[in-house]
Amino acid sequence: MVFDSTRLDLRPYAGFEMGRYVRRTYCSWEDSGWESLLVQRFEHVPVAEEMELPAAADLHLVLPTKGRAVMETRRGGRWARSPWTPGCLELLPPDQPAVRRYRADGVLNSVQVHIPRSTVDATAAQLGGTTVDFAAMAASLTAGDPLVEEIIRALGGAGEADDLYAESAAAFLTMQLLTRHTRLSAGARPKRENPRVWAVVAATRERLAEPITLAYLAGEAHLSVYHLVRVFKEATGATPYRYLTRLRIDEAKRLLRDTDLTVSQIAGRCGFAGPAVLSTAFLRHTGMRPSAYRDS
Repeated sequence: MVFDSTRLDLRPYAGFEMGRYVRRTYCSWEDSGWESLLVQRFEHVPVAEEMELPAAADLHLVLPTKGRAVMETRRGGRWARSPWTPGCLELLPPDQPAVRRYRADGVLNSVQVHIPRSTVDATAAQLGGTTVDFAAMAASLTAGDPLVEEIIRALGGAGEADDLYAESAAAFLTMQLLTRHTRLSAGARPKRENPRVWAVVAATRERLAEPITLAYLAGEAHLSVYHLVRVFKEATGATPYRYLTRLRIDEAKRLLRDTDLTVSQIAGRCGFAGPAVLSTAFLRHTGMRPSAYRDS
């Protein structure tokens, strides 16, 4: 499940007893000569008790490919349970040591990908320079992402592909994770002052409950739709549609916290076509359903 690294900006897992818990059947560094991305395939022992996972600086993705179990993980507090089933993606947040235990009926297999933190930070800077919320990313990814899953499967079987393939895959995976599974703060002021952008922001805030088109927003900013998208993303790090969705999700969160309105009523007030549409968008952005968010 872990590795020793001297070539990339990845913190070694010093002291981890690899031979006690896993058998590595593929390592992209050793078998394919990659330097931009570490991909490994593992066979895991059926039972593990108090398996200590030291903190690592990289972004660690785990894709189970065989076997079933219930993983129990503790990161400084209570034990948290999560399923281990083929195709059930997991992200282990950087810089967080953990203790894990599980008991399965047979051998577990996985493909695991480690993206260098430098790649993640550089991509985040290109998207706006914000701090990445890895906890939110991990929670969102549990809902699944067929594209990420297929990329990891392809990487696990890439064989003799060269490092350009690995570098491209790392960049694409990072962009998908940052744009699909985490977000900029919707309340943040645009990084570049632009009166036209602020006109669009004001229009979206005033009409959260109403249908809003790009053509309408472009008219508010006196720009073509193409230039609106370009200028808006340059200033805020998000497209107008993503920004509007974030505002609507933030308002839904406020109403779930502070009112007794039903999910259906909240959907209408936040511009969603119905409770099912709100629930899907809410899960994608927060990693949980509206009812679970209210209960928490």
